[in-house]
Amino acid sequence: MADDFEFADKVPPSFDSVGNASKGFNPGLIVLLLVGGLVLIFLVGNFVLYSYAQKTLPPRKKKPVSKKKMKKERLKQGVSAPGE
Repeated sequence: MADDFEFADKVPPSFDSVGNASKGFNPGLIVLLLVGGLVLIFLVGNFVLYSYAQKTLPPRKKKPVSKKKMKKERLKQGVSAPGE
């Protein structure tokens, strides 16, 4: 009967690491760090490109204001349009 329990003092491999602290990183943590790093690089890159464009690109030209709109603005301000 003593021969039946030949492996009584050995631990099965599936339960071998239960008592020990986990070794290595959690895969979820690796994915989170990777995605977070990519988002951070994206945001910093956009900020750098935006600030570089503000310094180097000329300002956009404004659309010319039509005569009709100028006439309306002058009437709102109380100044009569020329020719009236």
